[in-house]
Amino acid sequence: MNHNAADHAWQPAARYPDPAVETLDARFKPYRLTSAAVERLYTGCRWSEGPVWFGDGGYLLWSDIPNDRVLKWEASTAQVSTWRQPSHFANGHTRDRQGRLLACEHGGRRVLRIEYDGSITVIASHYQRKPLNSPNDIVVKSDDSIWFSDPPFGILGHYEGHVAPVELPTNLYRFDPRSGELSVACSEINRPNGVAFSPDERRLYVVESGTLPRRIRVFDVDEQGRLSNDRVFHTPDAEGTPDGFRCDVDGNLWAGWGLGPGRDGVRIFHPDGTPIGHIHLPERCANLCFGGPARNRLFMAASQSLYALYVNTQGAACW
Repeated sequence: MNHNAADHAWQPAARYPDPAVETLDARFKPYRLTSAAVERLYTGCRWSEGPVWFGDGGYLLWSDIPNDRVLKWEASTAQVSTWRQPSHFANGHTRDRQGRLLACEHGGRRVLRIEYDGSITVIASHYQRKPLNSPNDIVVKSDDSIWFSDPPFGILGHYEGHVAPVELPTNLYRFDPRSGELSVACSEINRPNGVAFSPDERRLYVVESGTLPRRIRVFDVDEQGRLSNDRVFHTPDAEGTPDGFRCDVDGNLWAGWGLGPGRDGVRIFHPDGTPIGHIHLPERCANLCFGGPARNRLFMAASQSLYALYVNTQGAACW
């Protein structure tokens, strides 16, 4: 496919199958729907991030970090409204196993839970009496433990947060809601970013943003939540750079991707690390999630816009 800078002027596919959905390996073919196309649901953000689907309400929330707001897209009407502002420069979101929203705040330098009545419970804001950097992405395991990354991006400038000194290493954290303990799951990741569990929760994928190029690392996870067997899952070359991601039910990893024409969009990986597919977008995709009544619609938060694509698989059974 020939993608260039002019592609930023979004145009929906004029025919099926959508040429924006590219097969890199034959193993991707079963996951494509030849009668589904990439749709742009909204544009007008400054930097889109942190999408999360609410199946019980039929809507999607996502962050527009520099505009200090969380937006809401309703499936039944396709209407977009402001759901939370100020959001304290919220970035990543997920839901816990009770359906409550968890949010990473750059501005607040904390992870919080929004309760059913709208009140806020702070999950974590400090470690060893020092403020967190700027929690970025978040995922919940089936044992209710909360895992989040803490790079410094929200305290390096005033665009996505507030300038502040870095007082802690860029750790990956695990919070145990039963004991209330916040612990370091891994301290050896240079600026951890996107995080995702495999469907069986035996693997944890983490984007390492402090390396050039960025790379995806993967760890084995035992029943006590301990990480081992740290290894590189994928190191991009000239084909782009990863950000946030999620797994489907077969363990394929769907990763937000950039940077540059022909590389922006979503890169899909087989569990063995092979790139098998790519969804081309005219903007860099920062993060994504599966949603819709059957969890077969991929929502993609990409730079100034929100995109969606129906796929022939389902997101792994997590929020």
